[in-house]
Amino acid sequence: MVSAKPPFRGTVFVAPNTITDKDPTSFLRAEKAGTGERVMFDRRARNFIKLEAHLFKAFFDDEKTIEVQVNPEFSAEEALEQALRYLPAIGQIPGSLRSNVKTVWIHKGDYAFGGGNRNLLIHTARGEAFIKQGVLAETFLHEGTHTSLDAHHIRKPAWLTAQEKDPEFISSYARQNPHGEDFAESFTLYFALRYKPGRVDDEFKNLLRKTMPNRIAYFDTLELDLHPVRKNGDAAKKDSGKKGP
Repeated sequence: MVSAKPPFRGTVFVAPNTITDKDPTSFLRAEKAGTGERVMFDRRARNFIKLEAHLFKAFFDDEKTIEVQVNPEFSAEEALEQALRYLPAIGQIPGSLRSNVKTVWIHKGDYAFGGGNRNLLIHTARGEAFIKQGVLAETFLHEGTHTSLDAHHIRKPAWLTAQEKDPEFISSYARQNPHGEDFAESFTLYFALRYKPGRVDDEFKNLLRKTMPNRIAYFDTLELDLHPVRKNGDAAKKDSGKKGP
């Protein structure tokens, strides 16, 4: 039952050190695949558009592959640079969040990233802002949750019950979009709590446990492929739920 004000406006910016540049990535390499006609969503057009896109095949060390489709407003050289700008961070998120990611769309513009459609959507001016703010990987955590987890969970009775029982939504954005954003907003901070406990303080941990205990319990039941997160020492130490680091 909702009874208080959400503690955050949105969760992507709350714990910017959840994943850092020093953390491992599963990304291995990107190979040029020429050009090809592709249908891509572009927020500037507010629609799907058909383009002769620059294409790259991205390889990851868990045998997953992604086709990167880059708007031809970039030159071939620029397109490869943009793909390589984002693929290492995509490779830092858990395998379960990349499991349904088949394509990445890259456009210019200062517009929101997106998830769903078996895809991750990138607008590069916004991407540069995320990089400067240190939240690029956290943004991919959020969008990867949309792409790979939402469809399996947001309508499940156990999740809906957890939403109902918790004191409040974790963010205003989640509260305004309970069926579209709450799962991703909540999971992004759950990931910090459970798998990066050394990078968040006790006040943060206790706030999450107080605000969304039932959501946390639901996430705890998920059997997640965390690779490459478990290769990182502090990430392998799952938070016990006790007070303290």
